[in-house]
Amino acid sequence: MGLISIFFPFFLSLFILYSHTNAATFEVRNNCPFTVWAAASPGGGKELGSGQAWNFDVRPGTAGARVWARTNFNFDASGRGHCETGDCGGLLSCQGYGAPPNTLAEYALNQFNNLDFFDISLVDGFNVPMDFSPTSNGCSRGIRCNANINGECPNELRAPGGCNNPCTVYKTDEYCCNSGTCGPTPLSQFFKDRCRDAYSYPKDDATSTFTCPGGTNYRVVFCP
Repeated sequence: MGLISIFFPFFLSLFILYSHTNAATFEVRNNCPFTVWAAASPGGGKELGSGQAWNFDVRPGTAGARVWARTNFNFDASGRGHCETGDCGGLLSCQGYGAPPNTLAEYALNQFNNLDFFDISLVDGFNVPMDFSPTSNGCSRGIRCNANINGECPNELRAPGGCNNPCTVYKTDEYCCNSGTCGPTPLSQFFKDRCRDAYSYPKDDATSTFTCPGGTNYRVVFCP
């Protein structure tokens, strides 16, 4: 029996222990006065009545991840259907990202200098108010977007159940930053004026990205 065969179970146990110890726990809570279908990539989806919560772990090193709320849903017994906002291909347990408009909690874990990077983004529009905050590791600076964006949404951005970002509506470089060089616009400023810490357009990094040490746990609250 070779050394690899002898020590493989030991290293496997260490890997499992390391992964579990360093996984980030996310609590997703629905404080809206209505039921939502929470969605997460990675994570899937979960029906949350008012006051209910959903916990799941995310592996260290995960990037390009997000959590959002789906509203006004109608699923059949097989778990297929459609949501008015945030729909992810008609699936109950999301396998990808949701359709605009949807308020996003975005994050990447254990990145540069072993930091977590997290933000609230309105680049896919807005459907429900959101709070995204760390809950451990001595990291206390959270983000909140609790404005009446749906009620005050400009006419050209209005959508059933939410408020679109101008990129979704116009699909131009001015709003979508396809060339990588764009700035704020009067329409993106509508979102920024109401949620100062949230992304209002794709290059809104300076005021909208926050960090915590790797291994931090987080809470996402709909309708905080």
